[in-house]
Amino acid sequence: QVRLVESGGGMVQAGGSLRLSCAASGLTFGNYPMGWFRQAPGKEREFVATVSRSGGSTAYAESVKGRFTISRDNAKNTVYLQMNSLKPDDTAIYYCAAGSQLFIGLPTLRRQYPFWGQGTQVTVSF
Repeated sequence: QVRLVESGGGMVQAGGSLRLSCAASGLTFGNYPMGWFRQAPGKEREFVATVSRSGGSTAYAESVKGRFTISRDNAKNTVYLQMNSLKPDDTAIYYCAAGSQLFIGLPTLRRQYPFWGQGTQVTVSF
């Protein structure tokens, strides 16, 4: 059974930083591209960042490019999202997701991710 557990969320002032972690179990972690999505109140869940199986390639939403960094440690079965220069618009529940083993490239759509965590709340105040 695949399990993804996010941690590291919390409340921070604008301009601050947070580091999210996602611990994976029940899968051969290095075989899956990994991603982060977020959902703000009243809005649809949106793509934030993705990282390839090896960690050598990444892709980001335009809204977070230059501020967020996704990375992974395959030895620890963990994916990270370092978030700097946070803005109130970044307030959302952040979800970790595992992409399809068969996907070629960097998945950026929700339907390309069969496994999801429960999410962790990030709140950025003015």
